[in-house]
Amino acid sequence: MTGADMALPAQDERTLPAAVLRDVDTRPLEQVLAELQTLIEQHGHVIVICSQAAPTAVLRRLHTLRSLLESDRIALFRPDLPPLGLAVLARQLRQLASCDLSPGVLASAGRLLIHYIHAGALLGSVARLDRVPVDLKQHAKSWMPGSQFAVLAHPQPQLVRLGPEATLSGPEFGTWMLVAKGQLQSDWVTGTLAPSWNVQGLREAPLPAESPGWWGTGKVVEFCTYLPDLSVLYQLVTSVRRGTCHWCGIDVIGDRCVFCSAVPPAPEGAPALTRRT
Repeated sequence: MTGADMALPAQDERTLPAAVLRDVDTRPLEQVLAELQTLIEQHGHVIVICSQAAPTAVLRRLHTLRSLLESDRIALFRPDLPPLGLAVLARQLRQLASCDLSPGVLASAGRLLIHYIHAGALLGSVARLDRVPVDLKQHAKSWMPGSQFAVLAHPQPQLVRLGPEATLSGPEFGTWMLVAKGQLQSDWVTGTLAPSWNVQGLREAPLPAESPGWWGTGKVVEFCTYLPDLSVLYQLVTSVRRGTCHWCGIDVIGDRCVFCSAVPPAPEGAPALTRRT
């Protein structure tokens, strides 16, 4: 993780601790390089999970570190999830890290598990929201005193103005919900949305530091539903067909290797595709 507040408490006794690369873009390059090299030597492979809300300087530094180490054992994972959803996904990978999964399958699992996460927020304004489509009428209403908006960012964007009939499309399977409250005072998420989604458990966490920037306002109550049980996560991952990367030889799920970025060879007669740096 690139932020300590994204390392959620362990879900169970098997959940492995997160390694936090602090201040990646501000600390001396040599320090961060040595820290990352140590992690590789200790664990063999490293999956770096970085929010899309992180500053460009952070991403640039991560690519620099990977290039300097000349290593295909570092996977940079930046899924399109709000900060709280990303923290939940990272914890799920930490749960799975205790199982008998190869590094390539574990790193690929993130792209699978993201489909089982519903992430959104209750906002006091959508005037600066650019992660979800906002029409002109909704934008105008966001300037009205007391207006609140329920937003689903993943898996399908939704935005509704809060009212007696307001609702969001939720998961069609049993989940738990994690809630992080910012400056907005409202119980709508825990009192209305959670029961309507039939969540099986509810927990609270501090609001990630990157959340106000991601949602465009500090007046936010962020939420995320997820599958909490390790046995269910493991069954999902192991039920998917695995392949072998033709470039680096590790087991993977899907078409693109998360470590070396190679894709399967093109069929005979088609333009060749090898890897993307």
